[in-house]
Amino acid sequence: MAAAEMLRITDLHSFYGESHILHGVDLQVGRGEVVALLGRNGAGRTTLLKSIMGLVGRRTGRIVVNGRETIDMPTHRIAALGLGYCPEERAIFSTLSCEENLMLPPVLRGGGFSVEDVYGMFPNLRERRASQGTRLSGGEQQMLAIGRILRTGAQLLLLDEISEGLAPVIVIALDACIRSLKDRGYTIILVEQNFEFAAGLADRVYVMENGRIAESLRANELEAKAGLVQRYLGV
Repeated sequence: MAAAEMLRITDLHSFYGESHILHGVDLQVGRGEVVALLGRNGAGRTTLLKSIMGLVGRRTGRIVVNGRETIDMPTHRIAALGLGYCPEERAIFSTLSCEENLMLPPVLRGGGFSVEDVYGMFPNLRERRASQGTRLSGGEQQMLAIGRILRTGAQLLLLDEISEGLAPVIVIALDACIRSLKDRGYTIILVEQNFEFAAGLADRVYVMENGRIAESLRANELEAKAGLVQRYLGV
């Protein structure tokens, strides 16, 4: 995998103040892969995404993005390397319209989606382009949050619980979105509680527990080890 690596994390420890959250995480993501991070709430999955983006108090270890060491970089420089983070809370600006929210992030790299490209992937947003951001449905807000990071030119997407609380028809649309992005060569890390959604998309799965990687599985191993994963998820 070395020649095709997009991300390598080695012995990563992350802290919020005095709280030690990640304990020696090792993880690799190949270019063009979809990788899922599974685990119970509090396992450290969101902290791992924030650590990749430099959004935690302190990090030690190594994080190499496309051959560049980023452990000491500020967040804006990490983003400029082609990373896009879609947080669980979506962070839609209530005073801006759907289209104004979409236009807000700067274009950091070439090759990003145009507004029309976003509307082509998410036709609902075209219909709601003038609507206030927080008047969109939960599913439309999630589409908007993903569309915003696609506008920046990011090629490594960090997506946190994008299916949570959404109607099945919206989850199906998001599944199609992820498949389309993978076909275009994007590299995607999904934090998910929805095992079926993640398993249907992921090339590989990392299961986290207590701030560590507990299991690493390839897609062709998931069916045989579904019981093991479900025990980690506590369902």
